[in-house]
Amino acid sequence: MASLRLTCGLYVGRRDGQKWYGDTGALRTADNPANIRGPRTRGSASPALGRSRGGLTSKIHLACDALGRPLGFVLTGGNTNDCTQFTAVMEAIRVPRLGPGRPRLRPAHVLGDKGYSSRAIRTWLRRRGIAHTIPERADQKRNRARRGSRGGRPPRFDKHLYKQRNVVERCFNSLKQWRGIATRYDKTAESYQAAVTLASLLMWA
Repeated sequence: MASLRLTCGLYVGRRDGQKWYGDTGALRTADNPANIRGPRTRGSASPALGRSRGGLTSKIHLACDALGRPLGFVLTGGNTNDCTQFTAVMEAIRVPRLGPGRPRLRPAHVLGDKGYSSRAIRTWLRRRGIAHTIPERADQKRNRARRGSRGGRPPRFDKHLYKQRNVVERCFNSLKQWRGIATRYDKTAESYQAAVTLASLLMWA
């Protein structure tokens, strides 16, 4: 039995949708890996499966609002690093306005776990004027301390605000209430992505 992982995470927005959250989670697949990796026709899309410690796995990189409602997600193989899909998840988000005008593309604040602690991501957020709360990894702290004054200042981190990131974990728990999402039975990435999209829409109903 292959396994499927949900492992991306961001939280974005206050109750008014100004803050977004993101994270990644783990799921299982019941399909035979040999069937999933079967012969592919020319031009077929990737099945979004990859080898990891859990076997043959997939990942859902997802961002949600302050109420735990999905805003956007990206499906990849389970061996894909979380931080590599950060911009793809953020660019997949379109928040409609209550009145006329273009949809919102930038949150007021982003909360992410240590998987998103990279200089590239922090620079991407700063250039767009997006505040963020992302904890620094232990190895990054050691490297900065070893360089002394050349290591620069540590990034600002509000541990009380970071506690709100549990919203995205609850979002994943809600998605996993659907058996077809908690366990991937779909052979193609398109079919599974459609199931996640439908479940996300129902969470907004």
